[in-house]
Amino acid sequence: MFVEKRLARFAQRLLDSTPVPLRLQLWNGLAYDLGPAPAVTVRLKGPAAARALIEPDFSNLGEAFIHEQIDVEGRIADALRAADALVHGARRNAATWAKLRRAVRHTRKQDAQAIEHHYDVSNEFYQLWLDRTMAYSCAYFRAPDDSLDQAQEQKFEHICRKLMLRPGERFLDIGCGWGGLVIHAARHHGVQALGITLSRNQYDLARARASREGLADRCRIELIDYRDLPEDERFDKIASVGMFEHVGLANLPLYFGKIERLLNEHGLVMNHGITTMDAKSRAVGMGAGEFIDRYIFPHGELPHVSLAIRAMSEQKLEVVDVESLRFHYAKTLDFWATRLEAAQERARSLVGERRYRTWLVYLAGCAHAFSRGWISLHQILAAKAQRASMAPVPWTRQHQYEARSVRPIVASRARAGC
Repeated sequence: MFVEKRLARFAQRLLDSTPVPLRLQLWNGLAYDLGPAPAVTVRLKGPAAARALIEPDFSNLGEAFIHEQIDVEGRIADALRAADALVHGARRNAATWAKLRRAVRHTRKQDAQAIEHHYDVSNEFYQLWLDRTMAYSCAYFRAPDDSLDQAQEQKFEHICRKLMLRPGERFLDIGCGWGGLVIHAARHHGVQALGITLSRNQYDLARARASREGLADRCRIELIDYRDLPEDERFDKIASVGMFEHVGLANLPLYFGKIERLLNEHGLVMNHGITTMDAKSRAVGMGAGEFIDRYIFPHGELPHVSLAIRAMSEQKLEVVDVESLRFHYAKTLDFWATRLEAAQERARSLVGERRYRTWLVYLAGCAHAFSRGWISLHQILAAKAQRASMAPVPWTRQHQYEARSVRPIVASRARAGC
């Protein structure tokens, strides 16, 4: 009864100071509304789950959810909004929370098996919630009602137009995923494309898709680290999409230096990646960064856009265009979380309850983070310094947006689809 009484006081104090649209259902049947018109119900399965509320941050709440100490009834997006209000309420009422922390004891268990690497999941799992090309990066929405399939195809074309791809050019995609961009670039822009990845699952499927498309002679996929690419193999255009988040802040000079050496004298490079809104490139606070590092992206680091630009400049790459796609990524992630939630039964059968919960809270949490402006995404276009005037950089951005049909340059045997 001791914990139940403390939780009752917790609920009342929160209701009086910082209402949260959440109903708290205890293991013994008692329930407390933490605010008017609760949009979501959180069920605590036992006293140990109380710590997630008594010491609320995104890491504690996320761990309690994926370890099945709590269940959520309602949309995951509503649960994230309630969690945000709870965490910020705790920060505003630190003294109250300090008293409650002393009242409830909890021993945190180490569970090494919970630390899962990001791509150790089957292709079939990703197919449940990604688009038909399996593009696992920010989509590009030309209109609010664009479908996810449409927006991802538009993202490929947006990148290709920024790079001003021309038939016969050599194009490198660093971190090519399941091959969507290189296949699009080869089919619609006639380039000789090379996509590289470190994921065996991605490598096998991307090769199979290029072969089915009849593009195997124009679209090569290799399982290789970007640092191991021979520098006598030069490229006219280079893209890196959703990859430099894994590089590490200390390795940004090495990364951009390698790109500069791989790029032809009159070439262009576009880096598309997540950035932090913290000017000092510190991790996302309130436990969110800790949760992502522990369960999703071990050792991932996000630079501020200013740090990325500085690192590029120091490696003799002149930045010629920067575009924020923060709102686009919030919408993309909301699509992904909604689609995964809708396919939850199949997802559980493929990867199990814990991994399903981990991915659901991760996708919904990232959607919330982008929408709140905690993190962003920038496309940075650059040319070799001292050579930018010779690169095919136009006077305006008109070429990116002018209407024109996107037709295959080479015949394909079958349309890609997974």
